[in-house]
Amino acid sequence: MAVARKIKTLLTVNILVFVGIILFSVYCRLQDRSEGPVQIVRSADRRVRSRHATVGALAEREAILQRLDHLEEVVYTQLNGLAKPIGLVEGPGGLGQGGMAATLRDDSQETEGKFEEYGYNAQLSDRISLDRTIPDYRPKKCRQMTYSDDLPQISVVFIFVNEALSVILRSVHSVVNHTPSQLLREVILVDDNSDNVELKLNLDQYVSKRYPGLVKIVRNSRREGLIRARLQGWKVATAPVVGFFDAHVEFSMGWAEPALSRIREDRRRIVLPAIDNIKYDTFEVQQYASAAHGYNWGLWCMYIIPPQDWLDRGDEAAPIRTPAMIGCSFVVDREYFGDIGLLDPGMEVYGGENIELGMRVSVTAWPPRSHEGTVCQADLLAWLVRELRVTSKGDVRPQNLGQCKKPQWQRDWETL
Repeated sequence: MAVARKIKTLLTVNILVFVGIILFSVYCRLQDRSEGPVQIVRSADRRVRSRHATVGALAEREAILQRLDHLEEVVYTQLNGLAKPIGLVEGPGGLGQGGMAATLRDDSQETEGKFEEYGYNAQLSDRISLDRTIPDYRPKKCRQMTYSDDLPQISVVFIFVNEALSVILRSVHSVVNHTPSQLLREVILVDDNSDNVELKLNLDQYVSKRYPGLVKIVRNSRREGLIRARLQGWKVATAPVVGFFDAHVEFSMGWAEPALSRIREDRRRIVLPAIDNIKYDTFEVQQYASAAHGYNWGLWCMYIIPPQDWLDRGDEAAPIRTPAMIGCSFVVDREYFGDIGLLDPGMEVYGGENIELGMRVSVTAWPPRSHEGTVCQADLLAWLVRELRVTSKGDVRPQNLGQCKKPQWQRDWETL
């Protein structure tokens, strides 16, 4: 009997355990089924919330952009007001836009007087916006080129003496507007002891408010001449690359990247921009054909036909090797420029210094990859050419050429 009761008890316990397991399994299944819709609802709720958050973020972003646009308009309006008190114009549109010829209806004595003073139509320049654009004449291939993100920065040096204020500021606006901000370290204005009153306080106040920290002014206490003024700019420059320009130029889009890229490849290069012409009477931009720079036996720098190997390539975007250089605009590695002796400080004004530097660079960096005018910079800037006038000071170029040491091969050929 006792054994039978034990067996009966064990069977009962096993049955209860089995039933309990079945009930627990059923309960779990019911829970899973009930949680499914809850999870679906929760997931849908999260998606809805996510959509609302995304829409909210986009709306907030749009609101921020609108506020920034408004702030930009306010700032631009305030900055634009800086030009009005000094009789100049900022902003898009207006006379001469796109490099088109401009004229004034009035032909006053003041206009003629400024023409005589500056050698170009300064009265018209004052009416043309400081922010005007000029045509982009670069070959199509050049416009499509991309450049490394780690290009060196550049210091742009402008030299002036008694230049029209509007022409100087248009040069500054132009280089700032058309140079990526991460590449432009600074703009340096070297005033070679101008006596024009508007180039003193007006210029100082304008650039300090318009471009605080970006534009620096260096004033020579006495007239040093173009060459030594450039050396002053080089001393002040802090970027690894320096560009030297006369203060009557206008830049086009994409001018800096090709020059900096060429120097990054080889610091021994002096890069010469291809230059267009700004007519002195109408400020119309005229395109110049692609050319190399050379010089004759009298050491006059002149445009020459590009080398035959460049012509045979049929690639307008290829750089042009050139045996000489023009002095009004060139870009160079700052340290390399110092290594090769800079410019000769014994030279006065301009004429000859470009020939001497070109000869020196050709010798120290042969094969001639040292200074190249690249057509990828073609028309990267336009140069305002004054009407030629005879001055009472005479021609200082012979004095400069006296400082220029001709290479032995040229002296040998001259004796034949």
